[in-house]
Amino acid sequence: MYKKATSGGQDELVDKDLIGRPTGWSPDGRFILEESFASTAKTLGDIWVAPASPARGSEKPHPYLQTQFQEGLGRVSPNGKWLAYFSNQTKQSEIYIMTFPNSGGNWKISTSGAGSGPGSSGGYPVWSRDGKQLFYVGANSKMMAVDIKGTGANPEPGVPQPLFDVRPGNGAFDVAKDGRFLIPTPAEQTSAAPITVVVNWMAGLKK
Repeated sequence: MYKKATSGGQDELVDKDLIGRPTGWSPDGRFILEESFASTAKTLGDIWVAPASPARGSEKPHPYLQTQFQEGLGRVSPNGKWLAYFSNQTKQSEIYIMTFPNSGGNWKISTSGAGSGPGSSGGYPVWSRDGKQLFYVGANSKMMAVDIKGTGANPEPGVPQPLFDVRPGNGAFDVAKDGRFLIPTPAEQTSAAPITVVVNWMAGLKK
């Protein structure tokens, strides 16, 4: 995995032993969150933490959450103390929070499942820029918002509230600093393309 400054410059190698796909950064720029792929019957997709700079010496990628369940889509809160992720430990995808960078505690955020349709497993948890809310796509294809209170080791999640409908399978999304949602949406075809049907085309070949 490489990183590059938006102002230009050379690519910098940050992780030569990429475990899986990257899903986020810690606010201090120290860690990269990675989601591993299914590897054995005892552990499915897991969440790993990798140093974001090769200059950190002895630090190596290591598992943050590794169980017999499917976990992924880890996103660190703006205050750097909590990590939101999805897990199917209850037989369906739900959103949870754990402490970060050391895994501990376990607070269930969603109440009736997360993710809806192909390509949207887990509901993609996304923090607001001030860290006071957590958003995810619910199993009912609605964008959900949860108020997150508390500044210490224990977050205080509120009750999930629906915001608006989301087309199933839209995939990942993000929230801008001004609160607007950035959601990939397929362009709708306004009119059907014309179809030309040619009959008795064999006769035309004989001329």
